[in-house]
Amino acid sequence: MKKGVSFLVTVALMALASSLASASDPSPLQDTCVAIAEPENAVFVNGKFCKNPNLTKAEDFFYSGLDKPGNISNPVGSAVTQVNVAQIAGLNTLGISAVRIDYAPYGQNPPHTHPRATEILTVLEGTLLVGFVTSNPENRLFTKVLNKGDVFVFPIGLIHFQFNIGLTNAVAIAGLSSQNPGVITIANAVFGSDPAIDPVVLSRAFQLDKNVVKNLQSRFWYDNN
Repeated sequence: MKKGVSFLVTVALMALASSLASASDPSPLQDTCVAIAEPENAVFVNGKFCKNPNLTKAEDFFYSGLDKPGNISNPVGSAVTQVNVAQIAGLNTLGISAVRIDYAPYGQNPPHTHPRATEILTVLEGTLLVGFVTSNPENRLFTKVLNKGDVFVFPIGLIHFQFNIGLTNAVAIAGLSSQNPGVITIANAVFGSDPAIDPVVLSRAFQLDKNVVKNLQSRFWYDNN
């Protein structure tokens, strides 16, 4: 009986370890896999073709410009400058990327998720109200006011946000545990989908009048990425 229980515990732990291991980008089996668009004489890994390692150069791992602020003159008052595998080809298979986020006073990075990454955010300037919401059924809100030098983590896949509660511009840098984290901005996805979701579905889901839903769907939903 004890052996049977021990076996089941072992299997459960192995299953848990396996699920955790596959929760983010897979580990690379080579030193580098610089992404290229040209597939000739290349290997397809993580959705990208790999450059011949003998042709890899320092520029494949370099990006310049994260010191420059993004354009925050927009409806949400923020701008996200991404540095992922699209900007640094050498990030392919390495499971990491970064962003710079600029915020106008009372600007926000609206509620969104990263389906493939955990995010760790550091405030460089200003004061941010940040938070994330856990999954059903608790939907528990974890929120914190961050000042310069403070760090906060947003777990993978959970809805989260940042809001500049200060009177001056704010800046943050974040690292993400994927070469291509993905972004789903909640309002944009729900009310700005193409084609539009049937208003009857959304009116019942959000318990709103159908005309209110149609009005929301008719608006332009700005993408700050």
